[in-house]
Amino acid sequence: MTTKSLSIPLDFPFPSPKAHPLLTLHSKIQFPCKFPLFSLPQRIQFLRNQCPPKCQNPNDNNNPVPYTSQQEAHFTETQEAISQFLQEFGISAAESNSIALNSPKYAKMLFDSVKDLEEWTSWKSGGDGNEFATLGFKEKVAYMAKEKGDNGKVAFLESLGLSLSSSMNVARYLHGESLPNLIHKVKYMKEILFSDSDDKRLVGKYARCMMMNLSIPIDEDLQQTLSLFEKVEARRGGLDMLGSSEVTFRCLVESFPRILLLPLDLHLKPMVEFLDSVGVPKEHMREIFLLFPPVIICDITGINRKVQALKKVWAFDKDFGKMLLKYPWILSTAIQKNYKEIVSFFHMEKVDKSSVDTAIRSWPHILGCSTSKLEVMVEQLAKLGIRNKKLGQVISKSPQLLLRKPQEFLQVVLFLEDLGFDRETVGQVASRCPEIFAASIEKTLKKKIEFLDRIGVSKDHLPRVIKKYPELLVSDVNRTILPRMKYLKDVGLSKKDIAFMVRRFSPLLGYSIEEVLRPKYEFLVNTMKKPVEDVVGYPRYFSYSLEKKIMPRFWVLKGRNIECSLKDMLAKNDEEFAADFMGF
Repeated sequence: MTTKSLSIPLDFPFPSPKAHPLLTLHSKIQFPCKFPLFSLPQRIQFLRNQCPPKCQNPNDNNNPVPYTSQQEAHFTETQEAISQFLQEFGISAAESNSIALNSPKYAKMLFDSVKDLEEWTSWKSGGDGNEFATLGFKEKVAYMAKEKGDNGKVAFLESLGLSLSSSMNVARYLHGESLPNLIHKVKYMKEILFSDSDDKRLVGKYARCMMMNLSIPIDEDLQQTLSLFEKVEARRGGLDMLGSSEVTFRCLVESFPRILLLPLDLHLKPMVEFLDSVGVPKEHMREIFLLFPPVIICDITGINRKVQALKKVWAFDKDFGKMLLKYPWILSTAIQKNYKEIVSFFHMEKVDKSSVDTAIRSWPHILGCSTSKLEVMVEQLAKLGIRNKKLGQVISKSPQLLLRKPQEFLQVVLFLEDLGFDRETVGQVASRCPEIFAASIEKTLKKKIEFLDRIGVSKDHLPRVIKKYPELLVSDVNRTILPRMKYLKDVGLSKKDIAFMVRRFSPLLGYSIEEVLRPKYEFLVNTMKKPVEDVVGYPRYFSYSLEKKIMPRFWVLKGRNIECSLKDMLAKNDEEFAADFMGF
């Protein structure tokens, strides 16, 4: 297709990026971002319905103005002209057709521009301007597309889901970028950023968690990231769609148009290789890019400098990729600054830095929490007697406890006190199993109490049972407790026997079947020749080391033909055992 060089009067009001006819259309006229999968005649009708003549009243739905066959032909020719225009830049016919069909507002803009110019040339007498009238309609559309000066980028960007105005704004950044290179780059980025996996909603879940625990002044990178989240949240499906290319890519390009300027071979691919070198699997890199997009733009040398500094501070190397996946914001300047403040705060509380670093590696969301907010929870723990070294042990075991709301923490304290614990014992439970105070009362703690009641542990026995083994309140019933109870039943113990054993020694339900229960049961029955019922009276038998205590003492007693109970054999210390059974 050829186009003539025309001399058009400069005073004619052509549509421009700042002022084009589309911006003045009636508010009820809406255009979809994508064409449905219609046949070609249906697509023509679809486009035509979206572009009513300027003389038609948008409110007049009962008497729509009919379109002539010539207008229908012009709509078809508009799309064909756009497709042919794009092919001049080396784009395949199939891809060009797809872009043309998925850029209806761009097509409408060119269509209106041609119509406006035709109207002008129809009354303009004389001059070179009438030369425009000698062109065919497709040539006029191609001419107007060329005059826009974006070389097809606006159509392509609209086909990605951007609005026409956003497409024109972003295209200004891409003046020196060729259309084929841009298309290739976008395909690569979509491949990295979006997968076909079923965990797309998880990225949005991570984003919510990170935002919920952010309470410090933020830098520009975090501000831009939060702005992106806000744009995605405003779309249908909200942040759950952060992992979806249909929603997120357009928002990403609008928020960070510079990403389309990044050279593929000199920046994007080396960035992927760098993340792989620090332990981030390629299939999970999208989580880092989507949760902290400034990483894509940042200079690799600068990112590497930050990574090496973090490795040195936290004294770990091989797990850094996992850390980065948990919390990509650790590369933010504001987050790194807050780390120093957190370490200083806990130093004042006489907590070792190693405990702080262990807590952060386990739950890096702490890095987004202000020290004033951390101080509130530290004060609550201090009221239970948890200070200094104990505080370090608690935050190492359950760092998410630091991000707990004070009122939620106090509710767990009151819950335990209602079970019969005094405040001192509550503190002991918190030191032993702080995970309890990060658990839900309704979803976890109450259900465990109900379960214990069903297996025969009444409310009167709860304080003793929980104090000895508080982990029971946060153990998984189906995966840990029930299988162990089933094993004990299988070896011949009744439900009543098991309940009695739990009341006397609740850690029983915390022992591994393969590593503890089975080998000690088999030694009891097969080697010691004792009935399984013996463990009912002394369930603590399962707590002793088989190799270091049970077997040596059994062989000593057997060598002297001494019969005794499990309690007499194991409860005594070494001196007492030697005095009673060995004559020392």
